[in-house]
Amino acid sequence: MTAARSPLTPDAPPRPGLRERKKIRTREAIRTAAYALVAQQGYDATTIEQIAERAEVSPSTVFRYFPAKEDIVVTDEYDEPLLAELAARPADEPWTDSVRYVIRKAVRLAMTEQPEVTALRARLMREVPAVRARMRETVTGVGRTLAEAIAARTGLDPEGLEVRVHATALVGGLLEATMYWAEHGHREDYADLADRALDVIEHGLPTGKG
Repeated sequence: MTAARSPLTPDAPPRPGLRERKKIRTREAIRTAAYALVAQQGYDATTIEQIAERAEVSPSTVFRYFPAKEDIVVTDEYDEPLLAELAARPADEPWTDSVRYVIRKAVRLAMTEQPEVTALRARLMREVPAVRARMRETVTGVGRTLAEAIAARTGLDPEGLEVRVHATALVGGLLEATMYWAEHGHREDYADLADRALDVIEHGLPTGKG
């Protein structure tokens, strides 16, 4: 993993200052150390002290960047670039097409650049209740931000019921696609599963056989 700018970002932003670059490098060092230790010895056996030692920082530094061990697993640097990419889609493009484009791109990048980490995060979300609970808390915040993006694009009220339901359905559907992927041993194509989740949100359940 690197601290390089996410390829999701549509246009190159101003280069971060030295302080921010140091923060990014520290966050990435902590994440990299945590993922490596968890892959070697399991989530429960991995301590903050071990992560700090491997990342060459103090335990207090780890807690300053990540208030809980679960936060190291569930957070990443992709939310803001993803939303920026979504906002940059053509104004006349149907909203559902914009969402599908950005989600496909995000999933493909995750599977191309960090396949092991992506699979590990999905497995931990399935197997570790604390990770799963923290992930659900995190996506709630993402849903609120997504509701604002939907409102900006559609002219609807971000606090309106319809917008909130749609945003929650999107993040919840993608979370379930991730869980399904982990439950089935990562055998299916993650991007296809995300696409299927979007199909359900957009069109409803498929017609049952009978």
